[in-house]
Amino acid sequence: MTGADSEAGRSRTTRAEDGSRRARIETRHADAGLVAAALTPDNTDSMATTVDGDRVVTTVERGTTGGLGSSVDDYVVNLTVAQTVVADARSRREAVESMDTNADADDTDHATENSEDDENANSTQNADTESDTTPQ
Repeated sequence: MTGADSEAGRSRTTRAEDGSRRARIETRHADAGLVAAALTPDNTDSMATTVDGDRVVTTVERGTTGGLGSSVDDYVVNLTVAQTVVADARSRREAVESMDTNADADDTDHATENSEDDENANSTQNADTESDTTPQ
């Protein structure tokens, strides 16, 4: 059995009892469920992906070392794309939420200004009405 740790996660390769080769790849993500959802459609029948808290855990099992290497390589490329897509989506969502928050603040400011304008207009109308009704 061999193992390797990296910033992105941890992987372990083993040989199963039936002679097939197996790799387990664990990575941590703020949006682990979204990353897993982005990965799963590209999984082959020899892959299984699960979410455990903030970890995405994928097991790949192939009959040959070369096949395992190819599948793991494909998975890592897909993982990189999934992380990029999720990070981009998060950035866009935060930008939209920020714009919505700013728009809400602007709406509040405009509502206050309009309310003050209405009060001033009412005061002017009341003053006009009072002067029209004052006996002469």
